[in-house]
Amino acid sequence: MDIATIIGLLAGTALILSAILMSSDMQTFINYPSVLIVVGGSITSTLCSFPIKSVFGVAKVFKNCVLTKARDPGVIIAEMVKYAEVARRDGILALDNMTEEISDPFMVSGIQMAVDGTDPELIEAILMSDLDAIEARHSEGKALFETIGRFAPAFGMIGTLIGLVILLKNMEDPSTIGPAMAISLLTTLYGALVANVFALPMADKLARRSREEMLLKMIIVKGVMSIQSGDNPRIVEQKLKTFMPARLRASVEIEAAA
Repeated sequence: MDIATIIGLLAGTALILSAILMSSDMQTFINYPSVLIVVGGSITSTLCSFPIKSVFGVAKVFKNCVLTKARDPGVIIAEMVKYAEVARRDGILALDNMTEEISDPFMVSGIQMAVDGTDPELIEAILMSDLDAIEARHSEGKALFETIGRFAPAFGMIGTLIGLVILLKNMEDPSTIGPAMAISLLTTLYGALVANVFALPMADKLARRSREEMLLKMIIVKGVMSIQSGDNPRIVEQKLKTFMPARLRASVEIEAAA
């Protein structure tokens, strides 16, 4: 579980609610037509921009963003070094019996192709093609939240304009102008909240998640290629550690030794 995302969402919401309650009551900031315009409008425009399957899958994307924790690159490197040691000592065919204990399907696919004696260039081409497909799926999820973040403020402004039109048409009683203006501005507030508290932060988090996963997949690709070519485990480790920042490389040696 990604604690930072949960804390960010809860803390951001709590800060806004606290600021409201310190100076007013909650009922003042609740207007259902405004919610309908912002939320409904954002959803309908997103439906126009994406396939319906992608829009209805936004809850799953959000769940994966919040609940899925990125794996440690050092752990992946240690695993690849272990498999390189087995291949070096017992032959690459010995890895065939170890695929059942590997939880990552991408890693299993690469090692299995290496065990089967697939041409190295073909192994790399297949793995990189799979990598491109994964990155495309990640990009679509990120674009979905970016679209929501782009449309929500726009519909907030539309709601405000609608409210102003109604206000200007009914100005017989000056005492109603202030409350009516406040209600019309709520849609702008709702649009800004949807975009900046939820949609755009989720898009940025998904982009980060994608970069982290692409790094792990590239480590696996290079590890499989090194194992297939029969590199010394120490060389495999040195190659894969180049994907990590220098300050974290020492921890890989500790994990590998453990």
